[in-house]
Amino acid sequence: MQHYPSHTDNELLRMLSQNDELAFAEIYNRYWKLLYSSAHKILQVKDAAQDAVQEVFISLWKRRTDLHIEVLQSYLYQAVRFQVFKAIRAEKTDQDFFNRLALITKDILIEDPVLFKEVETTYQQLIHTLPPDEQEIFLLHRDSGLTYKQIAEQKNISVKTVEKKMSRSLRELRFGLDDALLVLIMIYFNS
Repeated sequence: MQHYPSHTDNELLRMLSQNDELAFAEIYNRYWKLLYSSAHKILQVKDAAQDAVQEVFISLWKRRTDLHIEVLQSYLYQAVRFQVFKAIRAEKTDQDFFNRLALITKDILIEDPVLFKEVETTYQQLIHTLPPDEQEIFLLHRDSGLTYKQIAEQKNISVKTVEKKMSRSLRELRFGLDDALLVLIMIYFNS
């Protein structure tokens, strides 16, 4: 029986490429806490940091036979940085969209409640045009305030799937609302 903690990173990578699950477990045990700490310093959110590290290890396992890694530690830190930036970008996109919508609708609500009702109706109609699974995920996030991880656990799907479905939903709503708001704002300012 091999003593995995005594192996170098390069030896573990070689064994990993040959589908050695214990080599993978050793890499995980060796680097998980360090990677989590690195991700958490930037994200400041436990679940998001855990998700970022988990994505790195999932990718490492899935791509184990195709990867050509020179320095494992450097590769893992770079992969975590990529996942962290991806998480920030996804969160920023969500937040920017909702902030813009809130500003526009607040101004319209104050100035013209009838026009606001039209925007709200358009928004609800757009939500109902989403595929049922995307609609449910969107509403769980928006109305219930659940994180992507909580939604993934509740629906028994991956966080990556939740991210993809939210991204598609937001894109559809953004395009639909941009068109609708443009028309409504033009009507508002021309009336």
